[in-house]
Amino acid sequence: MQKHMLMREVMLMAAIVAWVGSGAPPALAQQARVPQTGQTTCRDAAGSPINCAGTGQDGAIQAGVPSPSPRFSDQKDGTVKDNLTTLIWLKTAECFGSQTWANALHAANTLASGACGLTDGSVAGTWRVPNVREVGSLIDFGTFNPALPSGHPFSGVQPAVYWSSTTIADDPGLAWGVSLVVGSPRPIGKADTSRVWPVRGGD
Repeated sequence: MQKHMLMREVMLMAAIVAWVGSGAPPALAQQARVPQTGQTTCRDAAGSPINCAGTGQDGAIQAGVPSPSPRFSDQKDGTVKDNLTTLIWLKTAECFGSQTWANALHAANTLASGACGLTDGSVAGTWRVPNVREVGSLIDFGTFNPALPSGHPFSGVQPAVYWSSTTIADDPGLAWGVSLVVGSPRPIGKADTSRVWPVRGGD
């Protein structure tokens, strides 16, 4: 009994050391790390390509977590898994067309297997509109129109703004959208229309 308790204390101390060393609890130490943007080139003030050495630009430093290879896995059931974030996305990015924010939330929340090419067995309540950081996690700033990693398996991606579920704090009549043309977030009136790209997982 005493030997078992001693072993537990040793394991606990090891976990505490790992926590202190990493600045985060052991379960969180490998989570929520900032991914690379995807930029690998550097440019001068006029936009012309230049050598990256010594510029301090994003393309030179490429800080952050590198994308896994492959970045995405087509699950062959109407879904795509992002191997960087583990989020599961609807494979088609154009099932619902343009919707108001409220209608977008409803469309995503009621999505189920049998619709939008899904054969994954999901039921209503499984899917949702992603938050603004989740939409942003798809963006590759080294590309544009669409600003997604090259070789992605998605279909129907539109040169448009896609809704997030995130309300703008200082003006709750607006929500954040993300442009899939250049990858930038932008405020959109909730009564206006934008595209819907459901996601699941991430909890």
